[in-house]
Amino acid sequence: MRKPAADGLYIVGKPFVVAIAILVSSAAGANDDLMSAARRLFKPIPSMVPAVKDNPITHEKITLGKSLFFDPRLSASEVISCNTCHNVGMGGVDAGPTSIGHRWQQGTRRAPTVFNAVFNVAQFWDGRAADLKAQAAGPIQAGVEMNATPDRVLSTLNSMTEYVVMFSKAFPNDAAPVTFANFAKAIEAFEATLITPAAPFDQYLEGDGYALSDHQKAGLKLFIEKGCSSCHNGINVGGQDYFPFGVIERPAANLLPRDDRGRFALTKNLSDEYVFRSAPLRNVALRSPYFHSGQVWSLKQAVGVMSEVQLGIKLSDKETDEIVAFLNSLTGQFPKIDYPILPTRTNVTPRPSLDK
Repeated sequence: MRKPAADGLYIVGKPFVVAIAILVSSAAGANDDLMSAARRLFKPIPSMVPAVKDNPITHEKITLGKSLFFDPRLSASEVISCNTCHNVGMGGVDAGPTSIGHRWQQGTRRAPTVFNAVFNVAQFWDGRAADLKAQAAGPIQAGVEMNATPDRVLSTLNSMTEYVVMFSKAFPNDAAPVTFANFAKAIEAFEATLITPAAPFDQYLEGDGYALSDHQKAGLKLFIEKGCSSCHNGINVGGQDYFPFGVIERPAANLLPRDDRGRFALTKNLSDEYVFRSAPLRNVALRSPYFHSGQVWSLKQAVGVMSEVQLGIKLSDKETDEIVAFLNSLTGQFPKIDYPILPTRTNVTPRPSLDK
């Protein structure tokens, strides 16, 4: 966890300090030193689907979760699905700064990516959901998003025999398998498969010194030395802890709206004002616009903003380009996802509703 220092900054973790020491130790064997430093701070995305707590992943559960993820009939309007805001064809996000939900309402934050989300310490920008199943239960009930209720979801699912059969196969030990909790578990199982291994950076961490270009290696070295990795580290290159947005100076009002006070809304602790979970940087080059407010469309500009407001430094144009080059090496291989043929509605399936 982060610890406040006397000057208001945050003490970085021991692995970060050790990595810095390795980089400045000697000029000889610079490539080996850089790889050693990187391995202390980061881990490659695995090629196998990870296990998740209290939810064994099975083929039947994944198949069900995939259909639920793509089915817009689970929203009140029957227009919005999970994929609407977490589009798997666009890096796991949607096209705009903040998502458009029920009755064209605009959300207040940028939709986080669904890819590699299973590796985050918690879900949402403020970490209010402990895991993916808790996250799956949120947007479907939010009035500004899908505007449904658990009862409506269950009525929709129970109205289609094919869904009932799919739930029975996915949860064979449950006497009544079609439950809202199982709905969330199935979506979590599918989302756990949305991982993107084998990025050039992963190959580099696994020992291939030629996986990164010299330009990208220079960017990685800067990313560590300048302090970016003190917040953006671990398997997801971020997403592991919470930090203030504006450690050194307050960002512009359009980047940090005054009415969005981050984790403070959750914890009510003044120390959590404008504190957010650090953004995971996997596939970041595919996910503009940036930040929780979704107001910066250029990755180069985003790097510049972060260096100034988080680290208190002004990067040169060359340094910024090198860090951006490194960030491009974080784009992995995406799973092939075929759009599912969804169960057919029946006469008792709830009709679309645009009520508030």
